[in-house]
Amino acid sequence: QVQFVESGGGLVQPGGSLRLSCTVSGFNLNLDNWAIGWFRRAPGKEREGVSYIVVSDGSTYYVDSVKGRFTISRDNAKPTVYLQMNSLKPEDTAVYYCARAPKFLASTNPSNFDYWGQGTQVTVSS
Repeated sequence: QVQFVESGGGLVQPGGSLRLSCTVSGFNLNLDNWAIGWFRRAPGKEREGVSYIVVSDGSTYYVDSVKGRFTISRDNAKPTVYLQMNSLKPEDTAVYYCARAPKFLASTNPSNFDYWGQGTQVTVSS
């Protein structure tokens, strides 16, 4: 079955970096049908779309609050999508999730994404 597994979260000081990984199974990520998105949910807040990548052409999108700090990428040799997070701020603290959408529905709307991982906790604190 389709599965998403996130990893790489943890506790980091403000200004630090983390790289999140999203490893997928149960479908062929190399087929050009998909977009993979990263979302986050902070305590007491709604789930927020952070970034996504369209697998077929590598096009990417970032929400304004992370532009210039986060980079989404994929490893063509592995069924994995990464989110490199630099210059982390306390307001980046959240559970981060990756998910899949058909590429024609690629957006930050969670409703467009059909399979989700369990999430990985990112805490930015001194």
